[in-house]
Formats: sequence, structure tokens, C-alpha cells
Amino acid sequence: MSILYLFPKSGQFRYEYQKGRVWQYPSLYAPFDFSILKSVEDLEVEQNKIKNSLYPYFRVDLKIKDSVFANYEVLFFNHFSIDDSIVSSQNLYNKGKLILNDIYQFGVLPPNNSTSLDSLYLIQNNQEIPLSYDDLFDLKTVESFVSKKIKENSLETYIKPFGDLFFDLISPNIFYDERFTIEAEKQALQQISKARDFKIRGELIIAEGQVIDEEHITILDSLRYAYSLQREENNASLWIIIGYGVLIIIIFSLLLMFLKKYRPEIYSSNKQLSFILFNVLLIIALTTLLIDFNVAYIFCVPFCILPLIIKSFFDARLGLFTHVLMILLIGFIIPNAFEFIFLQVVAGIVTLQTTNQLHKRANLFFSVGQIVLVYILAFVAFTLIQEGSFWEIDIRVIGLLLLNGLLTLFVQPLIYIFEKLFGLTSDVSLLELTDTNSTLLKKLADQAPGTFHHALQVANLSEAAANEIGANALLVRVGALYHDIGKMKNPNYFSENQTAKISPHDEIAPEESAAIIIDHVYQGIEIAKKFKLPERVIDFIKTHHGTTTVYYFLKKAEEASKTPPEVAKFTYPGPKPFSKETALLMMADAVEAASKSLRNPDVEKIKLFVERIISGQMEQQQFHESDITLAEIETVKEVLFKKLINIYQLRIEYPK
Repeated sequence: MSILYLFPKSGQFRYEYQKGRVWQYPSLYAPFDFSILKSVEDLEVEQNKIKNSLYPYFRVDLKIKDSVFANYEVLFFNHFSIDDSIVSSQNLYNKGKLILNDIYQFGVLPPNNSTSLDSLYLIQNNQEIPLSYDDLFDLKTVESFVSKKIKENSLETYIKPFGDLFFDLISPNIFYDERFTIEAEKQALQQISKARDFKIRGELIIAEGQVIDEEHITILDSLRYAYSLQREENNASLWIIIGYGVLIIIIFSLLLMFLKKYRPEIYSSNKQLSFILFNVLLIIALTTLLIDFNVAYIFCVPFCILPLIIKSFFDARLGLFTHVLMILLIGFIIPNAFEFIFLQVVAGIVTLQTTNQLHKRANLFFSVGQIVLVYILAFVAFTLIQEGSFWEIDIRVIGLLLLNGLLTLFVQPLIYIFEKLFGLTSDVSLLELTDTNSTLLKKLADQAPGTFHHALQVANLSEAAANEIGANALLVRVGALYHDIGKMKNPNYFSENQTAKISPHDEIAPEESAAIIIDHVYQGIEIAKKFKLPERVIDFIKTHHGTTTVYYFLKKAEEASKTPPEVAKFTYPGPKPFSKETALLMMADAVEAASKSLRNPDVEKIKLFVERIISGQMEQQQFHESDITLAEIETVKEVLFKKLINIYQLRIEYPK
């Protein structure tokens, strides 16, 4: 509903067109009378012309003028001697007042006034008076004007007293009215006609097979605009909403179908599903806002942030699928949808193919650089096709694409914010968990040193295998480091932590021993939640034994009792591994733990040993719920075999 609300209600023009391409539709005639709009460039020229022709508005402050005249009589007798005759003083007084009247006929400008124009409008008593700047005074011209008038009246001996008098008396009373000037400019700009011509109903617009040129683009854009206005006037928005609603339902149904089939754990998680939909909605909302403001700004929207974020929390395949569906949605409301969809889909593919280990800053900068390069190359290619000239490339769009790259770098703080808001885990957080100096791993090393060493070995084995089959090596390493933390409760009951020849299990029944061994899974989950480990890491604790049995104690129970033991008491609770990473850990854990029992190992013995361990897990169908293939399992076997050869420092004998 939110996306439907954001979409325009005026409908979409049925024709797609680009400059330089052939009109592939039937000949188009004007369906009704409509105006041909001026181009953006033509409107800008007219607007600039009007702006340059408008004069600023100034307003007279009559109170200041009245105050100046009121002060004249007082200040006059302070500057002229009372010894003068009455006639002489009155004469000087009258001459000075006439000069003052001349100065304040219109008024005096403030000293900081500066303009390159030679005319203005003066507002006085609600009247608009056009004037030249020469008709007004400022503090500099007052002095020369007073001197000139004194000389004309043959009163040269009084130049200094009059100069001092007017210096103390004159105050600016004309001030620039910025608000009124801006309002006048707005009114003048609003009077500009957006139309330059018109088309009559039935008049040919473009013929089938004709190459679309600049004039055709202008006319078609005008028809598109007139078409949208008519749709609004005819109240067709209800049907438009229904149409958009159907398309949106189709898009999101495809996303849900994909998640249900290939990512069921995300489909069943309201939190993760909400996170994906929130990001799609966020990008669409930003796009619609920019389109309403200026459609050209679409080039600076960082669409590639979405696949980067989805890949950081989930995987590249889901990131690309979500990105493509989002671009298809936005394509409904973007002019030149083909160009837009091509640019964004290609950029999304490049994003997911170039970005590995996003937590490394150098990788992120390298990836964003490639994204921007692809954007620019594709845009230049489209411009060459449409304009037929390299010099027609719009530099402003190149700048917006560079801004797009800078905004894409904001993905790292966004990932951190989303981690806190949605409780998800990214590769950045996983990297922090690999620190062996963390509180939990140090506690494991102190209380169960053998288990800690085993965890490190399993981490190395599983990480190497993950790199070979394209799984998330960082995730599987973290899972391996923490998969056995539950052994901290009873460390001496696990062989890797036992230093004495006597085992605690020798004094208890096999069922009790099995219960203690199995309990390390439950204890691990409890400890992990206490230390607030991510759910993705807890999954490894739950699944690293799947639903296998504690085979040693099961056999021991069978030997000690005449009746068959209850197998359920010797079986791990599961669940089985449900991803490549959890399946990898299960294989590496079993192989590393069992390898400690090898006596006098050689190359052939290790190869058969690895084959037997993993084949046994496959026979128990432990990997049926994960997405790992048989070919990948064979690759994992080979990696584990080679790693064990290195551990035991053996050499493979090559045929002569």
C-alpha cells in the first residue's frame, strides 16, 4: 500500500521514445488539441532575460525625513554664529532648507548600497516611481551637492559651516526592499508562457519509421504532459491505481516465491522479511520524491546500496534478485524506462560481482569506483546513440553519477544502523567476533584449552573449504570458533581437555555420559544467548552434530547390556545443517575430532578416513536440508584431505 501511495496517479504515456531511435509504432496523430511546450533551455533563456531586465525596489522611510527636518532648526544655530544679523541668519537658514528639500526630494541611499544596474523603482506613499540612481543621493554625493549649491548662491564663506551641518544632519532614508523585489520577480516569471506553439487534433506528429529528432522529443513530451492532465481531469485515477496495484502484487509475489523456494529461513522470519521490504520501500520513496522535485536527479540515487546491504546480511543471489525487482518497479514511473533499467541492472550485476568482504574499506572503494565507471560508460554510450556527438554529453549528469558513488559509500554506516534496528548480523560484526581476545573466547581458552585448540583447527579447515566452494568463509570461521563453547560447563568430560589417563566417563553409565556430551549443544546455545551472539552464529552451535548419535557411548551401551539401548538417548537434538556453511562445519568438526584417534597415519589411511567420515554423514542424510551439492562435497573432501596431510606433515606419493 505504501508503494501504491507513492506512485503517480496520472497514468503512464503508452509510447516509449528516445532521441536518435526509429519510431516503431504506427504513425501518431494528435488525439486532441494541445500546446507544444518550450524546452527547458528556452524557458531558462526567457527567465534570465526577465531577471536581468527587472530593477530593484527601494522604499522611502518618511519618518526619517521628518526627523531630519525637525532637527535642522536646532542644528543650524549650533553651526552658525548668532552675531550675524537677523536678516543674514534667516537668509542662510532659508538657503539651507531649500538645499535640504532638494536632497530629500526622493531621498538618500545607505552607504553600503552597491549595484551594477542604473535604474530602480522607488516606493513612496504607495506609489511606484521609476528613477535613475543619479536622481538619488548618497553620503558621498551630498557633500559635493551642498558645495555646488552654496557656490551658486555666492555664499562661499559658509561652505564649511554648511558642510559640517549637513554631515551631522543627513541620514539615509531609502532602503532596499528585498522581499518586494523577490515577489515582483516571481510574478514576472509566472507570466512567462510555457507554450511556444500548438497542435490541432488530427495533425501528424511523427510517421512510422521516422527517426526521432529534438523537435519530435519536444512535441512528444508536450503530448505526454497534456495526456496526464486529461487523465486527471477525467478522474481515471481509480483504474490507474488498480493497474499499479496489480503490477506491484506481481513483483512482490515473485519475491515471496523466490524466498519461499530458495530462502525458506528468510521467508519464515518476519524480521528479515520486513528488513528487505523496508529497504525496497526506502529506495522507492527517495526516488519518487526526487522525481517530483527534478527528474534529472534520478542519476544521483544510490540504487546499488540495496544489493550491497542485502548481500552483507544474506547473499549475493538474493541481493541481485531484489535489486532487479526494485528496478522494474521504479521503471513504471521513470521516463525512458529502457535506458534506466539497463543502467541499473548492469550496475547491480557489477556491484555483486566485484564486492567481496565488504568489511574491508579498500574493497568497498574499489567496488564503488567500478559502479561509477559502468554508469558513466553506459550513459556516454546512450548519449552517443541519441545525439550522434561526443560533445553533447551532459556534464551535469556525470557530476550526479559521481555524487551517486559518494552516496553509495554511505552503505557502511547504514549497515551498522540496520544491525541495531533489526537485530541482524553483517560481515563487519562477524569480523569483530573472530577476535580471539574477546571475552568469551578467552574464557573458552582458559576453561577448556583443548576445545579452544580444536575450534581453531576446525575454523582453519572449514574456512579453507568455504573458499573453495564459494561459501561465506568469514561466517563459517566464526561459527567454528564458537560451535563448542558449551563444553566450558564440563570440560573434563571431553577427550581434548583430558590430561590424565583416567576418564570421568569410566565411573558413570554410557547413558549418563551421552547425556553430558549431548548437553554441550544446549549449554552452548544458552551461553551464546547470554553473551548476545548473533542468531547466525548460534545456528552453527545447534547444527554442528545434526541428528547424529554419540557413537562411542552407544556402542559401549550395546556391549554392556543384553537388551538394545534406547537410541534416542544417544542422539543429538538437531536440527540438521540447513546451509552450505553449517554443512561445512559439521564435516570439518567430525574429521578434525576423529583425526586425533589415527595411529601411524599415512596418505592412504587419511584419504580413506576422510571418505568414511563424510560418507557416513551422507548416509544418515545429514546434508539433505542444506543447499550443498555432491560436487561441492567432493571438493570439501579433497580440501580436508590436503589439510590433514599438511597437519601430519606427510607427502603425497606421485606416480613415476
